[in-house]
Amino acid sequence: MPAKKRRSFGKIFKLRSGRFQASYINPQGQREYAPDTFVKRRDAEVWLSRVEADISRGVWIGQEGANIVFADYAKEYLQRSSIGDRWREMCTINLKLHMTDLTSLTLAEISSLRVRQWHVKVSASKDHGKTVVAQSYRLLRAVMNQAVRDELIVKNPCNIPGAGSDKAPERQIATPQQVDKLLETILPRYRAPLLIAAWCSLRRGEIVNLRVADVDLEGSELHVTDAKSEAGVRTVAVPSNIMPYLVAAQEWSDGTWFFTSPHGGRMKANTFYAAFVRTRSELGLDHLTIHDLRHTGNTLAASVGATTKDLMRRLGHASDAAARRYLHTVEGRDAEIAKALAELATHGDATKLPKRLKGA
Repeated sequence: MPAKKRRSFGKIFKLRSGRFQASYINPQGQREYAPDTFVKRRDAEVWLSRVEADISRGVWIGQEGANIVFADYAKEYLQRSSIGDRWREMCTINLKLHMTDLTSLTLAEISSLRVRQWHVKVSASKDHGKTVVAQSYRLLRAVMNQAVRDELIVKNPCNIPGAGSDKAPERQIATPQQVDKLLETILPRYRAPLLIAAWCSLRRGEIVNLRVADVDLEGSELHVTDAKSEAGVRTVAVPSNIMPYLVAAQEWSDGTWFFTSPHGGRMKANTFYAAFVRTRSELGLDHLTIHDLRHTGNTLAASVGATTKDLMRRLGHASDAAARRYLHTVEGRDAEIAKALAELATHGDATKLPKRLKGA
């Protein structure tokens, strides 16, 4: 009788139950067993052949990597002492808000296809900008690189060219004249929120979440207390040209929320957005978004002398990366920035304003 041919990869052992158990030596030199036993030897052979093919193609995932959930592994990764507090805070927010399609998956389940599908979806969302998408992708790539180093996966599935870069083309901002046209056309209830977006650079969610106690009409300040991050909690000085509209907006306040919806209760972000969309369409300004108004405020604040730190405080950013896009650095203070912005709203031409603030 001819000798039984020895397998070149893996072993198959027949158990007392009559079923077959398959095992192999993984790339790290450790023996791994199939998660289940097989009724037929042929089934065990097929399973081993697939494992061998995965290893040769560089897509093999070990049993340990197949059981570790991405969210848990990412949170553990972010606790490293080499990671700065600001980046850790930013990544934690992105993990919670923008990576939900991936957080419940195991490391083994995050394939290149799934990464591309997630990236397409998150890139198409209008709730955030390109910077958030790039930050989230860089976090995913870094975590999966660590998984490769920990020998939990063989290859990093993050291979989208340029996905980690947040260099965006220059955006066309709304001019003071366009803001004035929007102001004249939009329903009175939404005039103050519109101006806060354009001249105070608050996010849409921050605007509608302003409580009566957050709006200091005497001190001309807005207190942002409901923010996604620690850096987002801040006080923003209000340009004097906006104050009459804030005073008028008290007509619709319900005693708790400063801005309310027509049917009562806190103004919803989508309600404000719908009013803005109707108005921009009437004026033929369909290219503008509410986030573009925030971009307007940032750029104009920089043009009247705001520094990187000034803009970081005003924007509620933990990182200076976004703030640095808006300026050629000069020293300034927030109250002076607000005063200069009011002048800019009046003149409508940043070139007529001084390049430096008083005391700079």
